[in-house]
Amino acid sequence: MYTTFQLAARFIRYYITASSGTGHGTHSPFVYKFITEVLNDNRSFYPYYRIEAIRQEMLTSACEIEVDDFGAGSRGLKGKQRKVKDIARSSLKSPKYARLLFRIANYFQPENILELGTSLGITTAYLASANNSTKVYSLEGATAIAELAENNFRKLGLNNIKTVTGNFDDTLAVVLEQMKSAGLVFIDGNHRMQPTLRYTNQLKPYLHKGSIVILDDIHWSREMEKAWEEARMDESVTCSIDLFFIGILFYNPDFKIKQHFVIRF
Repeated sequence: MYTTFQLAARFIRYYITASSGTGHGTHSPFVYKFITEVLNDNRSFYPYYRIEAIRQEMLTSACEIEVDDFGAGSRGLKGKQRKVKDIARSSLKSPKYARLLFRIANYFQPENILELGTSLGITTAYLASANNSTKVYSLEGATAIAELAENNFRKLGLNNIKTVTGNFDDTLAVVLEQMKSAGLVFIDGNHRMQPTLRYTNQLKPYLHKGSIVILDDIHWSREMEKAWEEARMDESVTCSIDLFFIGILFYNPDFKIKQHFVIRF
């Protein structure tokens, strides 16, 4: 993984070179609407406040749990015994990006949602709150973390989430067979090149016109940058958007030309 200094340097370069986040000068009507109606939607939706209250609980919890980490590990956490507040501090998506996930789910209204990497359930809750009739399947490797997430879902009254615990290599195929097709996918787990590409390839038979796949931490390391480049260049991807901390892949065969955008967010 990149050091904090290396990551900051890459972010500065991204911010300077990225297209304006206003949408002006964007020649794709689809991407222009996405920028103006999703990225720049500054409304405060009701679920935001309730979910952020749960985040604050997690950020102040001194409880310790034992964690089995199947991925590339954490930037700041070592060992199996970890405090909940440390997990929350190091692994939860910021409110800015978690709310963006809500807006994407709210705008496109996918028939189902798949998340790889539940963590403490904050992003899961945002995704599930966009439509309580949308089924959300969330995969988590660590049992103790999944149990905390499920407790958070109960507090929020979210009944449309199915949490599946275990190594993604074992659970993903089973869940995809249950889902039959995937409308929106958020991949936030492992953070290594080969597993990430394996997951995106495994998804392909279940994607359809209008499917969206979001990769987390695409600039987290050199190999994640390579994974992002390879994933977005896949022939089935018709449009991709780099927001630095996440990358969005659109699968829409109506697009005549493959397009890639780096947008300031």
